[in-house]
Amino acid sequence: MPAEPVAPPAVTDDDPGGRTVRRLVAVVALIAVLPALYLPGLNHKFLDLKIYMSAVDWWRAGHPLYDYVQPDRVQGELYFTYPPFSALLLWPFGLLKLGATVAIFTVLTVLAVVLTTRWLVTPIIARHDLPRAFTLVAAVLLVLAVESTRETITFGQINMLLVVLILGDLLYAVPQARRWAGVGVGLATALKLFPGIFIVYLLATRRWRAAAVASVTAAAATLLAAAVAPGDSWRFWTHELWATDRVGRTDYVGNQSLFGLISRFTAPEKPDRLLWLLWLLLVAVVAVYGLWRAARAARAGDLLTGLTLTGLVGALASPITWTHHIYWFVPAVVLLADAALSANRPDEARRRRWLAGLALGTAALIIYGMVTFHDWGVEPVRTDNPAAFVLRNGYVLLSVLLLVALPVRSGSLRLGPLRSRQPEEKSHQMDRSPQ
Repeated sequence: MPAEPVAPPAVTDDDPGGRTVRRLVAVVALIAVLPALYLPGLNHKFLDLKIYMSAVDWWRAGHPLYDYVQPDRVQGELYFTYPPFSALLLWPFGLLKLGATVAIFTVLTVLAVVLTTRWLVTPIIARHDLPRAFTLVAAVLLVLAVESTRETITFGQINMLLVVLILGDLLYAVPQARRWAGVGVGLATALKLFPGIFIVYLLATRRWRAAAVASVTAAAATLLAAAVAPGDSWRFWTHELWATDRVGRTDYVGNQSLFGLISRFTAPEKPDRLLWLLWLLLVAVVAVYGLWRAARAARAGDLLTGLTLTGLVGALASPITWTHHIYWFVPAVVLLADAALSANRPDEARRRRWLAGLALGTAALIIYGMVTFHDWGVEPVRTDNPAAFVLRNGYVLLSVLLLVALPVRSGSLRLGPLRSRQPEEKSHQMDRSPQ
């Protein structure tokens, strides 16, 4: 009998060539989206960095650092609000042209995005056998698309450099009990006060030595600045630190903190004493609950969940939390995606859908953003209906949700570049409770 004709092999999902084409198309699509996302933000024209450098030039000319003021159509008046140690490190950039300083800050921020994204994503690639190069490139592009990154770059902020110090310390140095563990958090705190919440986290997780090193480092950097500029240092720590009106309008939608939420209820008037007490109560509840969950995650070996929860606590508790401050949504998406991929048993289908949906929803919101594509106006607008409440407090509400919903992993499901030196947990199952 004549041999039957043999059909050519069908092209399937396992075809290497097909996979390569699909990955290239996905990466090209992401690259094509980035200019559209950045175009509105280019109107910022590196405003914050220009203010920093103008203030430093004013300081170099012999004027008091915290006397510098620049008019702004949205915030009214803008000042130099960072600790003196930041001004000390910015001093050498005054010798460069502004264009060179902008280029240096932009390149350093992009490099920080690449480095920190690699730290976050590499464990997931290994655990779930994902394509390494494609996953890393796609992840970096997505992080560059997030509003906090866009605002950091187009304002000329230093947020990503602080993130490198914090993540490097808490994911590498502290778990390995390095002698210099805590230095990164301490330097970040001396540069910008917000990272001080991570010293509290080290205390909550009983990392006594690292907490002490962080505190001593922050104090030493502060004393160094005080030795160079005693008058400005005294003025900052005794007066300017407490002058909340110097950092801009607290009711502006860009302020996605609990105090910003409360301020939008009373705009254009400032919150009264009763609302201040309400804010303090909310901060206490958020801090206690969030740091309790963070410490519990750290004890389970889930280092990234611990520090992510801490970052969200800091964002909610700070009186001023601009959208470019909230990097901590990025590791939250990584954690949710990893948890969804790990929930692969038949009885975990509902949990997997919930985690995947929360990851996708969070990613969509932080890429679209709170302020980039909206003209919120320059006049204070009071929150007077439920729709406005949700629309103008999206990041605050998301932070509260993630504070409760982020899963804590243990055993083989731990997330972090390196294991802690503490004894391994016996459990290798996902902790089903968000508590």
